[in-house]
Amino acid sequence: MSGSPKTLRLTTAQAIVRYLKAQFIEIDGALTRICGGGFGIFGHGNVPCLGEALYGMQDELPLYRGQNEQGMGFAAAAYAKYHLRRRFMFCTASAGPGTANLLTASALAHANRLPVLMLCGDTFITRLPDPVLQQLEHFGDPSFGLNDAFRAVTRYWDRIVHPAQVIQSLPAALATMLDPADCGPAFIGLPQDVQGWAYDYPESLFAERVHRIRRVTPDAAEVAEAAALLRAAGRPMIIAGGGVQYAQAVSELTAFAETHNIPVVETIAGRANLLATHPLNIGPLGVTGSDSANAIAERADVILAVGTRLQDFTTGSWTAFAHDARFVALNAARHDAGKHLALPVVGDAKLGLDALDAALTGYVAPSSWTSSAQAERRAWDAYVAENVASGNRPNSYAQAIGVVNALCHKRDRVVAAAGGLPAEVTANWRTLDISTVDVEFGFSCMGYEIAGGWGARIAQSEQEPEQDTIVFVGDGSYLLMNSDIYSAALTRKKLIVLVLDNGGFAVINKLQNSTGNKSFNNLFADCPTVPEAFAVDFEAHAAAMGAVAETVSNAVELAEAFKRAKASERTSVIVMKVDAYDGWTTRGHTWWEVGTPEVSASNKVLAAHNEWESVRSRQRKGV
Repeated sequence: MSGSPKTLRLTTAQAIVRYLKAQFIEIDGALTRICGGGFGIFGHGNVPCLGEALYGMQDELPLYRGQNEQGMGFAAAAYAKYHLRRRFMFCTASAGPGTANLLTASALAHANRLPVLMLCGDTFITRLPDPVLQQLEHFGDPSFGLNDAFRAVTRYWDRIVHPAQVIQSLPAALATMLDPADCGPAFIGLPQDVQGWAYDYPESLFAERVHRIRRVTPDAAEVAEAAALLRAAGRPMIIAGGGVQYAQAVSELTAFAETHNIPVVETIAGRANLLATHPLNIGPLGVTGSDSANAIAERADVILAVGTRLQDFTTGSWTAFAHDARFVALNAARHDAGKHLALPVVGDAKLGLDALDAALTGYVAPSSWTSSAQAERRAWDAYVAENVASGNRPNSYAQAIGVVNALCHKRDRVVAAAGGLPAEVTANWRTLDISTVDVEFGFSCMGYEIAGGWGARIAQSEQEPEQDTIVFVGDGSYLLMNSDIYSAALTRKKLIVLVLDNGGFAVINKLQNSTGNKSFNNLFADCPTVPEAFAVDFEAHAAAMGAVAETVSNAVELAEAFKRAKASERTSVIVMKVDAYDGWTTRGHTWWEVGTPEVSASNKVLAAHNEWESVRSRQRKGV
């Protein structure tokens, strides 16, 4: 009988950090640590023990000090997105409000299926000092606390009540974060006493290990059934989602479309699957889409959805397609593959496209169908060119997007989220290179823009340090969360931030008006509790946080300012006022279901309700 295994006596916190240090993944032929480090704000719930453990690992697991826990979570999500879910960062927050601040970020990562590890303080397991500072007491259940709120917004949740749990919990959390079907955030609650308790861990737990992302081979019968449906199609279409990039299946998607001459449309998450100039790229689909993509979606008879969860903005709340259109859904997640009575092909996008390609040998979509789709795209391109051009029109989001698109490097990364900018970027941005667009609309979360830009820049600087991360943000999101301008300046992770000021929440004001309502409480000028609205000096504010900041009056000045920002080594913030009412992209929108009043004293509201409901007959019924 062999001798006892060698052990290391470590605290719970030390064991967690040492384990993370030892986990690797192969990317482009090189072994890379899966965990790129972390974002941390210390407090009494994590500084004495987890802080002590991290101090000794600064070189292997660099720790970025955040200004706000929610921003840290956004940055970690953007980091994971840049690395196509092959790497992640952890976030550590103290017990109480520090941890509570991570809830929104965890929900964002969950909705977007991004790996983020949260290591958060918790109350004492012994309960001897109860109630402690910042503890929420539930009188009938003393085990129930704030950290339980994360159960709803994580893919993996655990509370370490004994040091030995690390042996099981950490590998399980990592396996979840690397799983293509179940990928998402993992939460580990660390009671303040347990963090410092010691245990004799087996040395083998800390041996270096190389992980790989699982590629599930689709079932042959599912592939055959899907191929038979596609082969019978006279007007096929491909919806390319974000999962195409996560599966590193862009080449396979492109080859499949070219071989079978099938038009491709993109989701918001799938932007930058194909270059704008690719002849089969018919444009973005849905509520924030293009006339071209939506036109062919209405006529397609068989739709192959690859790596998309078919969110309502993609499907026009399921009015974008013909009632008799048939769907094939290729997805690593069974839940997504079976939506709306689609024929499911559950498996990896790369392997699935190869299998479908082999099963469709000899099939080519009718040239008349593809040619008509390409004609629609040419018409859309002409509209976009006019839409982004400056001239005798009010300043607009589209103009700013056009300026940046014309001057940026093809490998620069663009970040946007929430409000009107995701729609404007999705519709007007012409993709210059693959996987260069991050429009966060899975959770449509204000505040992601600058924090996410910082996280994306940290990731980008590891692989493409010579390129830029460009953030589009409205004044509303800027006012919500801007402190990571300071983070970027402090850490010398350069951002170019365009603050486009339209005087409030203009896109919601636009929705308010389009549903027959009067402007109310969205634009500062229409807030009844604001005696006199005044402009924020965004330039001075950004400069106070260490950025090079300037204000421009129009698109011509913006172009010159952007050139200066590109040439600078420092984080730059460029401010431009845009019109709240004019200049929106007016084409390319499908119907979107929102609740409208069935009863109202306003005839305009009633008319808008009736108009909205008139489209409901086009809505597909599915499960």
